[in-house]
Amino acid sequence: MVDPRMLTEPVQPPYAAEGGGLRRLAAELWDHLWPWSRSGFRHPRTQLRALQGAGLALALAVSVVWVLAAAGRLEAGAVIGWWFGWSVFEVIVRLGAKPYVKEGPWWGRRYRAASLMDMLCYVGFKNLLMGAALFLALKSFGLLVV
Repeated sequence: MVDPRMLTEPVQPPYAAEGGGLRRLAAELWDHLWPWSRSGFRHPRTQLRALQGAGLALALAVSVVWVLAAAGRLEAGAVIGWWFGWSVFEVIVRLGAKPYVKEGPWWGRRYRAASLMDMLCYVGFKNLLMGAALFLALKSFGLLVV
């Protein structure tokens, strides 16, 4: 759990110090899409490695589910279930690998340490938007039966 005093202290993600423009935008996009950090893969604790290995396996499983959905071989409810499971797992991974959230407007550069509720809200809203976009895309191409 995060110390309550840390919630007000600023945090600096590795890419935040980089200059503006496309490089920072690409780094931030990668930060939103990839919940693991490089330091997390080198962490000496075996439990964390096992958790991250399970995460990679889960990420592959979620990708397979989306491919099956695109092929029209999966119902929408199963995709929603997988997406929810991925979201719960992502909260756990992010709290260990990238325990920060943006403070202030989305275009700003201020970050702070995340509490469990911060991370639940961040991951939930982000994945809701991504899931809605994917569903709309699959539905518009006629690849998903609702």
